[in-house]
Amino acid sequence: MRQYIIAGNWKMHKDSTETRELCEAIRKGHTPDSRFELIVCPPFTSIPAAVESLSGTDIAVGGQNMCWESEGAFTGEVSASMLLTSGCKYVILGHSERRQYFSESDQLIGKKVQLALSSGLLPIVCVGEVIEDREAGRTEDVVGNQFDGIFADIDKTGFDKCVLAYEPVWAIGTGKTATPEMAEEVHKFIRGRIASKYGDESADKMRILYGGSMKPSNSTELLSQPDIDGGLIGGASLKAENFLGISSTVK
Repeated sequence: MRQYIIAGNWKMHKDSTETRELCEAIRKGHTPDSRFELIVCPPFTSIPAAVESLSGTDIAVGGQNMCWESEGAFTGEVSASMLLTSGCKYVILGHSERRQYFSESDQLIGKKVQLALSSGLLPIVCVGEVIEDREAGRTEDVVGNQFDGIFADIDKTGFDKCVLAYEPVWAIGTGKTATPEMAEEVHKFIRGRIASKYGDESADKMRILYGGSMKPSNSTELLSQPDIDGGLIGGASLKAENFLGISSTVK
């Protein structure tokens, strides 16, 4: 049985004071449950506040991105070791907004994944198609090519430490959501791709999250699908009652 993950991607929201308030509310409302792991991913400047606020709990903290190099003259970037020493366990890599606004390629994302793994961070690696690809019937081609490009140079040992997230780009921040059946279809395809490259054992163990406007009103149906192992939550993670409302629907 795969352990679910409910991960909150706060994006560019919540300063340190707001982070402490939200983390305290999450902490008060959360009851540890072996069926799922909670993760919060605040902005870089709020990571220490989150780590401090959640100390002594089973709630993990993650970064939203990291540099492809371990150190150097990269103004404005944050390294893997900086995330680790700040208290992060996870890091989100390849989010569609990084692709769209910062022109990140599959190859660059793959380089980040390799560095995260070698540094001791657990990557949450995102793949997903835009609306034009979905409407043209290219979803599997796009998602498959992203998967192949990112993991081209990553062996089974490294891959097995990752978490994947399928995020239909057309359902992020738009209020649109893939139906549970649509989401399951792509998750199942990804699991098959894993089996082809890394074997059935890796495919069976890999946790694949859904990242397209999951909220308490639709999480029960989405999380009931056999290949959906949790959610990478955007807007609904910014209020404790919504974030915890999603985790409460894990069966």
